[in-house]
Amino acid sequence: MTTSQTPTTEDLVRRAAELVPLLRKRANWMEENRRLADDVLDGLADAGVFKMRVPARYGGYESDVRTVSRVVAELARGDGSTAWTVAVWNISTWIAGLFPDATQDEIFSGPDVRVCGILSPTATAVPVDGGVIVNGKWAFNSGVQQSHWNTNAVILLKPGGEPEPIMTAIPIKELEIVDDWYTSGLRGSGSVSTVARDVFVPRERFLSMGPVLHEQYSSERNAATPIFRAPLLPTACSTVSGTAQGLAKAAIEAFHERLPGRKISYTGYAEQREAPLTHLQVAEATVKSDEAEFHAQRAATLVDVKSLNGESWTTEERARVRLDMGAACQRAKEAVEVLNTASGGSSIYSHVPIQRILRDVQALNLHGVMHPNTNYELYGRVLCGLEPNTHYL
Repeated sequence: MTTSQTPTTEDLVRRAAELVPLLRKRANWMEENRRLADDVLDGLADAGVFKMRVPARYGGYESDVRTVSRVVAELARGDGSTAWTVAVWNISTWIAGLFPDATQDEIFSGPDVRVCGILSPTATAVPVDGGVIVNGKWAFNSGVQQSHWNTNAVILLKPGGEPEPIMTAIPIKELEIVDDWYTSGLRGSGSVSTVARDVFVPRERFLSMGPVLHEQYSSERNAATPIFRAPLLPTACSTVSGTAQGLAKAAIEAFHERLPGRKISYTGYAEQREAPLTHLQVAEATVKSDEAEFHAQRAATLVDVKSLNGESWTTEERARVRLDMGAACQRAKEAVEVLNTASGGSSIYSHVPIQRILRDVQALNLHGVMHPNTNYELYGRVLCGLEPNTHYL
């Protein structure tokens, strides 16, 4: 329900759009320093971005996925790293809302809490009295240096039993930061590695992943709230898809900004905008951008509608969200590549946005869960009547 304190979807999207000039201004600094700028963090907080997936009882907005995806897409028009990090923060904040209510009281004890996280269980835990001891390393931990909590997947090693994946909630101050984020794309996301060395996690701060992957969550107070009835992977996939959607739009806007007065070198075209080739390139990129938006928003709409109605999910629907995410990434990358090709030799300078947009969208397409080929294969496999070959649905 919208109140005077709860902004509408359009309010949040408008606020995100108003941040685009700041993000474009700070994009190079964030690339060079491999983290978000302080004034960008302040702007995001003022816009209410950190409250979108926080339960209402803590002052949050409980925004649906369509709202979050659109906000992320607007931010990506300004800077891909900012959009990606905001997407991760919103996914992980939502995951925090699946934990027992007492744990949520601890996590959301302050304003504008930022929660990041990793779904790949690359650390281990052993049981002890009252909880588990965690050791291990997580790579690609986006935004962790500017976060308060980490929701990370871990393999619980049970004496005499089968290993079990769990999701832990750990304060950032209890983890070691490894500054290893030297990359070609999404540099501003600061996706460094983190290490746990004999970190104690009490029982109320970890969840068994088996039930979580079947929408069996531990929060009693969030159980009736539509956004907290949604499945984990479709929620995460539809959230990050907004980044791809926004990067395609960023490329189109960046290209048009440089177009007036540009010529095509070593040709008779004194105006690039007069060349039929340019017309074809602009049209092709725009169509691909529209296709990326279609897939991103179709996935978000499916999550929201089924959550609102309390409907169960089929395997095909879960796989289709993965397909939509992969298709959004692929189409966005194709759109950016078309315009990068049309941008000329001067576009390789670091102050020209298209080269950064290209590197960011390429990085997005290489993500293990987002990779288009992987998601196409998964969806085709299900359509052919075979069982999915992954638990990440």
